[in-house]
Amino acid sequence: MSYNFLPNYLMVDDTEGGQLRVHFIDEGPKDGALILLMHGEPSWSYLYRKMIPVLVSAGFRVIAPDLIGFGRSDKPTQCSDYTYKRHVDWMHALLNQLQLSNITLFCQDWGGLIGLRLVAEQSERFSGVVAANTMLPTGEHSPGEAFSQWQKFSQEVPEFPAGNIINSGTTSVLSAEIIAAYDAPYPEEKYKAGARQFPLLVPTSIDDPATKSNLAAWEILRQWHKPFLTAFSDSDPITAGGDKIMQKLIPGTKGQAHTTIVNAGHFLQEDQGEQLAQVVIKFIKDNGNN
Repeated sequence: MSYNFLPNYLMVDDTEGGQLRVHFIDEGPKDGALILLMHGEPSWSYLYRKMIPVLVSAGFRVIAPDLIGFGRSDKPTQCSDYTYKRHVDWMHALLNQLQLSNITLFCQDWGGLIGLRLVAEQSERFSGVVAANTMLPTGEHSPGEAFSQWQKFSQEVPEFPAGNIINSGTTSVLSAEIIAAYDAPYPEEKYKAGARQFPLLVPTSIDDPATKSNLAAWEILRQWHKPFLTAFSDSDPITAGGDKIMQKLIPGTKGQAHTTIVNAGHFLQEDQGEQLAQVVIKFIKDNGNN
């Protein structure tokens, strides 16, 4: 399946007196109900190529940004250029510049770590959330051995293998062409600074610089009564169980048709993209937001 969506760009403040370019896909009718697709690490909006046509054909407007450091967005080459707060602020800038409202968020991996902060900090813009293989960690609990090994690998591997990381996080075997598409944003190793830094930005202790903001976000999410659906996969050791935590803590999860995506790994959009798109469509229609 090809990735042939029209590219769109906007500029955001780099917080050091300059600007950075953010790439985003904007497909479907401009007056359609809005779905925001947030990717994680080390993927980019290419991850959503199976979902976007299904969502658009159902009448929705779909926006899928590339995070700074990924895809077709700018890629500062110093690891210190990337902080959790900056990533959140850059995506706030996208929402503000595009004046988006009545958003249904679909988030996976770091798309949730950033996206759920957006939901908490600009609640009025969002009408619902679909969370898949993601969490909003505060550093109060150990992330587990699998994540610790991932952190270690990300810092020590001489050449960061973005495409093969995606391939190792799917139940299906990706073709050489698809793996190459995930490698394509990085013509040189220096452009992978953002990808290498992300694992270190996950709060793993209460002393983490993002802990206070994430705890504040949870205070909002614990009072979130708008529709909130979990759609985790059955084969992801990194985030397994996160859906049950959200269902326990977030009031908006009550009465929703939570689902488990079968035969899917961490990157469930790659394994079961079309099915996931149908889950999102049904969620929006069930809750009267279409």
